[in-house]
Amino acid sequence: MTQTATSSAKSVAELAEALIACPSVTPATGEVFDCLEGQLAPLGFAVWRFLDGEAPDGPVENLFAIRKGPQGSRHFAFAGHLDVVPPGEGWTSAPFAPERRGELLHGRGAVDMKGAIAAMVAAVREVPAEAGTISFIITGDEEGPARYGTRALMDHMRALGEIPDLCLVGEPTSVNRLGDMAKIGRRGSVNIFLDVEGVQGHVAYPHLADNPITRLVAMLAELKAIVLDEGTDWFQASNLEVTDLTVGNPAHNVIPAKASARISIRFNNLHTGASLAERVAEIAKRHGGTARALISGESFLTEPGAFSAIVSDVIEAETGIRPELSTSGGTSDARFLKDFSPVIEFGLCNATMHKRDEAVALADLEGLARIYRRIAETALGA
Repeated sequence: MTQTATSSAKSVAELAEALIACPSVTPATGEVFDCLEGQLAPLGFAVWRFLDGEAPDGPVENLFAIRKGPQGSRHFAFAGHLDVVPPGEGWTSAPFAPERRGELLHGRGAVDMKGAIAAMVAAVREVPAEAGTISFIITGDEEGPARYGTRALMDHMRALGEIPDLCLVGEPTSVNRLGDMAKIGRRGSVNIFLDVEGVQGHVAYPHLADNPITRLVAMLAELKAIVLDEGTDWFQASNLEVTDLTVGNPAHNVIPAKASARISIRFNNLHTGASLAERVAEIAKRHGGTARALISGESFLTEPGAFSAIVSDVIEAETGIRPELSTSGGTSDARFLKDFSPVIEFGLCNATMHKRDEAVALADLEGLARIYRRIAETALGA
């Protein structure tokens, strides 16, 4: 058989197995991208691959693939990631040796999110090229710091002049059964590192020292007392959590010279990362401390409308249930892609993502491929 015929003959489960069999703990490079390119090129996609970033976060491999439709046609993008979290210990079978047991396919990435990418590949085989332009925006740096992943891909797409009209991210959004939830937004995330300098001294002579812990604790108490908001129609309330407290003082009779903490804020669209960082910095300054912010992503909302109606209608037609449109959960690369176009996340059931013995139902893989195909065709106006 020719390469094209071989690729076309593979089931969605076989496509997923091929991807799972390529170890790709974040940051991912190499073999897993070879595999995806081998699945897409025979389908008429032009494929660009490039490395970005430096240690310790890189190098990261990214892939952009596009199959151009007729001039002036709409452009629909699938987005996702090939990197996975470390498998950990205690798997029933080897995490990168995909294994079917009963109605389930086991392997790291089966759900998050090599299974969804396989469903995307299976979907586009059935969409005629004349329907419009389809692209794949695939990173190897979603599960890591995300410094050299999707944002680098977006720069590449801008340089090519290939900006999608709509984008679907294949994160595992379903909860109890395929189709019960899609994400139309996400909260933003900012981590803020707090430091308070003091004066080291003997605990018996506190007047000769300045205990930074006292001021840091007071700072954290004030921060925790803040009610950021009560939530909105589409978002839960923003929350601030203390995630680390460090002094590193080995001596029981010494007042330390420095104390540090880290807070994490997940925020809705009533705030920006910069405004929250500024507010925290003002409080830190009052307590004699400093604050350094690292904004992982801003909140976003794809207002319910034509795109969410397409996604919901197709899911309902295929599964018999209408998905809940939600903004719950953590961040994803949709937080970057929303700068290009309306973006919605929809994918497999998330019960086993990031767990040992991660597994996807074979029937869900087939169902997701059908859903993705119909969404793409409808979005392109086919």
